[in-house]
Amino acid sequence: MARDAYDFWLFDLDGTVVDVDPEYPREIVAEIGDRLGHAFTDREAELLWYGVGGAREEVFADRTLTPERFWETFHEVEDPRARAESSFVYDDAAAFVGELDRPTGLVTHCQSYLTEPLLEYHDIADWFDTVVCCDDEVGWKPDPTPVELAMNRLGVGYDGDRGALVGDDPDDVGAAWNAGLDAVHVERVDPLERGQCVLGDRRIDGFDEL
Repeated sequence: MARDAYDFWLFDLDGTVVDVDPEYPREIVAEIGDRLGHAFTDREAELLWYGVGGAREEVFADRTLTPERFWETFHEVEDPRARAESSFVYDDAAAFVGELDRPTGLVTHCQSYLTEPLLEYHDIADWFDTVVCCDDEVGWKPDPTPVELAMNRLGVGYDGDRGALVGDDPDDVGAAWNAGLDAVHVERVDPLERGQCVLGDRRIDGFDEL
């Protein structure tokens, strides 16, 4: 599949274009646990961070902890600069996304106060013609609204334009399909670890397969 296979491209951010050092989620979740009076294992920290399958809900239920309380504390704990410095850009993403000459957008659950410093720190903001950070007002993937907002900003999706959304999560696939786009799933997490096999119009292990 070549870069010109689609008229426009949309991408997820965390776990797709960038990721973090494995120790970082553990440190953040440990601090959250200290503040909430809960102890989390390293495995639970990974499940809470990446949210594979319904793992987060299971951990919350085990601790009789509400998602709202967890995420409120999460935002109190995490520092945008530390997040950016602990993250890295996937080499295969740099070789593909960084060289696109088609309308390109980012649709991410990562909040703007974290997304903007991260893009600036890694000098990749100019890879994207628009950035949509999901929230309660915009909507959350697999809701197609954030994807459609990105498309409207790019001025694409009309007159037979073909587009794809690339992501590592089932919600990315759902958002793509709900918005009428092809879904490209990049398998950053082993299906055995995820506990499910994620389908898409195309499944890849890395951007080099595109």
